[in-house]
Amino acid sequence: MRAALATSLVLFACRGGERAQPARYDVTARYPHDAGAYTEGLVGGDGVLFESTGLNAQSDVRRVDLKTGRVLASRALAANRFGEGLALLRGRLYQLTWKDTVAYTYDAATLTPGDSFHYAGEGWGLTTDGTNLIMSDGSDSLRVYSPTFHLQRVIHVRYRDTPLQQVNELEYVGGEILANVYRTNWVMRIDPSSGLAREAIDFGELYPDRPVSADVMNGIAIAPDGQQLLLTGKQWPMLYQIRLHPAPAASR
Repeated sequence: MRAALATSLVLFACRGGERAQPARYDVTARYPHDAGAYTEGLVGGDGVLFESTGLNAQSDVRRVDLKTGRVLASRALAANRFGEGLALLRGRLYQLTWKDTVAYTYDAATLTPGDSFHYAGEGWGLTTDGTNLIMSDGSDSLRVYSPTFHLQRVIHVRYRDTPLQQVNELEYVGGEILANVYRTNWVMRIDPSSGLAREAIDFGELYPDRPVSADVMNGIAIAPDGQQLLLTGKQWPMLYQIRLHPAPAASR
């Protein structure tokens, strides 16, 4: 996905070569994950895992058994659609598409298609604060939409006083937005009221021996206990349950 984008990571331009915080988490469980799944969105809910996968002619939305990685049900997108971010709000799944400017909805219990909605620009990541949807498009902007895709406001994300570009997969956790940054192993902690990225967490050691067949890290969901996180990547054979350590007092 987005292979043509520069890998120079314009995104940060951090002053003085500042980097993400080193590993400060514990891996508490590992679960099988479909190594053929080009993960774009990951959501926990109702005791199962929902996943949106990408690539033309391979994109779908699926319900997955967390412990075994088995796909319990799936619904494919049209062959010319590239699936992206996924959110679960009030029993309905919302799935973005990359360049087709359309979001599809499904009944979470049955994956029966519902309404579809249009938006401007590219669709990357999606999450919800329980009331509205929050969408990334690869820039430093997070757009907040109503459930019927009426724009409410735009959050401009900054890290170390620099616009944070290529914000990708999102998860709303404890009043913060956690965000993958495309082509990195970083997850950012973003204040949704100000757009300030309070901390960058480096998950480079999560899967250090990643083979060429496994693509970038992408996919954040809340674990079933509501306290931990589930992390994976595009075409990774494993999904990791992790517990974050408390943030350093000096983080901002």
